[in-house]
Amino acid sequence: MSDRIFGGIGLVLAAFYIWAASIIPDSFMMDVVGPRTFPYIVGGVMIVCSVYFLLRPDPEPRWPVVRDLIEIFFAAAVMLLYAWVLSEIGFVIATIFATAYLTWRLGSKPLGALITGVATSAGIYVVFHLILGLSLARGPLGF
Repeated sequence: MSDRIFGGIGLVLAAFYIWAASIIPDSFMMDVVGPRTFPYIVGGVMIVCSVYFLLRPDPEPRWPVVRDLIEIFFAAAVMLLYAWVLSEIGFVIATIFATAYLTWRLGSKPLGALITGVATSAGIYVVFHLILGLSLARGPLGF
């Protein structure tokens, strides 16, 4: 039943998405493909996937218990907090805390989670900022 509900919601979202794509205004510099083509393709794929869920649902899933739902809630809260404080404390520090917490909740020991957080943050900073030259949120320490 849950797959069919998901498929029905997907169909509604796909229809809304295609409608929203249909009202994209034409640009004065229009190419052959146009600005609506990619959104139409995405909406079409959404329709196909939603119809598949409606016609071929999986067996009913085993829903998480309350404790697991609380874990999911806190993980989502950490991601929202991460996005909120990113510009205030910077990419490196925010990523260390978010990665360390999520890694710890996935089963790592606290010290291992902290090491993973530092390594992940430093690795992403080196690749995206130092090597590729992309801009990341600067914190109070200047990085």
